[in-house]
Parts: sequence; C-alpha cells; structure tokens
Amino acid sequence: MSRPALVLVGPPASGKTTVGTAVAAARDLPFRDTDRDVEVETGSSIADLFVQHGEPNFRALEERAVARALAEHEGVLALGGGAVTSSGTREALVAYGRAGGTVVWLDVDVSSAARRVGLSRDRPLLAVNPRAMLRTMLEQRAPLYAEVATHPVATAGRSPEEVVAEVLAVLTPEEAR
Repeated sequence: MSRPALVLVGPPASGKTTVGTAVAAARDLPFRDTDRDVEVETGSSIADLFVQHGEPNFRALEERAVARALAEHEGVLALGGGAVTSSGTREALVAYGRAGGTVVWLDVDVSSAARRVGLSRDRPLLAVNPRAMLRTMLEQRAPLYAEVATHPVATAGRSPEEVVAEVLAVLTPEEAR
C-alpha cells in the first residue's frame, strides 16, 4: 500500500503550500494539496463552495479528498487548514502516524498569519475580521493539530528556507527516498 512521504497540517497562512512544494522539490517527490483536489473534483473554488453549499458540504468533500490522498499519494501532501476538524480525518492521520508516517504541524502565531493572509478573498472563513477569526481558529484548532502531528514545527519569524530545512530533517530515510 502506498502512503504519503509527508503530510502537512496547519492553519491558513502557516506555509503548507510553500513548504510542501519546496520539500517535494528537494526530495524529487510529487506535491498534492487536498484543497486543490476538491476544487478539481467540483469545478468550483473553495470560497464558492462555502458560499453556495455551506461549510458542512465542503467539509464532507474535504474528508473524502483526504482519505483518497492518504491512500494513493506517495509524495508530499498538504491538507486544508480545517481538515483536522473532521474526526474521520483525525483518526486517519493518527493511524498514518502510528504506522510510521510523518505528520508535520506548521504552527503559526496570529500576527504572522494575519500578515501572510492580508485581505485574501480566497479564504472564506477569514473574510469578515481576519485577525479575530485567525485568533479564534488558532485557539480552537491547536489541540486538533497537536492530536494528529508527529512533529510540530514553528513558522513564526522564520524564513521559508528555515522551515523547509527543519521539515526535511524530520523525514526518515525511507520517506526522503
């Protein structure tokens, strides 16, 4: 059975795509983002899915996308920031970690995340008051990220290169291929 070499979790603007694509390139592995999988499957943006069909519908699509990717992807996998709110996804990630997989939680503080997000219209949960929503989101989801992570990596005040180096250092030789 195939499995990802690495799974990245973390809140919006923690650097999952930036770090994931760099780690994938450094290890000559494919990169996959489950938010992108949902967009391709539905033909809609994440923001449009939230507006047109609601968050519960999006979360169901996301849970299926994560399960599929965990089963078939052999490279670096980045999950959407809220994927860990699904108990099914958390169970799958914990099982993956127990089986020897690496789940890195890219942890970020509110001020760094707010700077990175800016006024992005592509983040539906942050549309109204980004700083307050980020603070609430980080506080509520931190225990969920901690539950599934095999390695937390702080990103605040660090360059992408520093974070990538730390993530590369936690990969086992088999995962790094």
